[in-house]
Amino acid sequence: MIQDIGAFRYHNEYRDCAPEADSRILCYRGREVFAAVRDGSLDFLTYQEFCEGVAGGAVRYTYLFAIDRISFFLATGQSLAEELAAAAFPDFAWHPIEIFRAAVPREAAFAAVTGYQLAAWYDSRRFCPRCGRPMVHDARERMMRCDACRLTEYPKICPAVIVGVTEGDRLLLTRYAGGDYRKYALIAGFTEIGESVEETVRREVMEEVGLRVKNIRYYKSQPWSYTSTLLMGFFCEVDGADEIHLDRMELSEAKWCTREEIPEDDGVSLTREMMRVFKEGGLLLS
Repeated sequence: MIQDIGAFRYHNEYRDCAPEADSRILCYRGREVFAAVRDGSLDFLTYQEFCEGVAGGAVRYTYLFAIDRISFFLATGQSLAEELAAAAFPDFAWHPIEIFRAAVPREAAFAAVTGYQLAAWYDSRRFCPRCGRPMVHDARERMMRCDACRLTEYPKICPAVIVGVTEGDRLLLTRYAGGDYRKYALIAGFTEIGESVEETVRREVMEEVGLRVKNIRYYKSQPWSYTSTLLMGFFCEVDGADEIHLDRMELSEAKWCTREEIPEDDGVSLTREMMRVFKEGGLLLS
């Protein structure tokens, strides 16, 4: 999955520090990242390269995390996007963040998508949501605070479920009604206020396909930084009739597929892994 970076170690504890020469600099413009992609390999500017190519007088550097000994910093500034476009950085350009799904090395792709989540959060917390005054970054932890009204804000993480609904050797596959993603997926949805994740599983399955479920079993979790989400995967069985009643506002299609009918896909998401695990004969719940 997207967070699987092999022997590399991800250090997400916050440090109040400045970039070093070999630190990597992450720059985002909406849903784009400034990077080089050479033969499918993702690369970022070092701090030294960044300073040599950009004047950087008004650039702000925010420590994000480290992977092994390499630290990653977010660079922001009012005219930074224009400066990067004008600078002479061979092979570097703005790329849509969707490239992280397939890019290698995987540790670089994971760093970039996690950096995107933090960049989006920082951008949405420039002003206090309670009194409207500017927020400042705390020096001890990854937290934004308002010195006027004392409000504190931490990175947003939204809990959500991915549900593999089974009936014998069949798995329920769906297609979303909106958005650009057109491949088969599983039932999914965000946890609501006052609801356990198990209750989310039952509610989402009932709302989207009109089925009751039983034997809910936790499988695995995954950070999904594209939407600031912590995904929690569950398998469960149909409880009673297996007739599908489709919510066409959410889904364009839902159907039962045998293990042989589940499409092959080597994606990096929890959804794809759960589909593959079931296809390969795992998780016989009955």
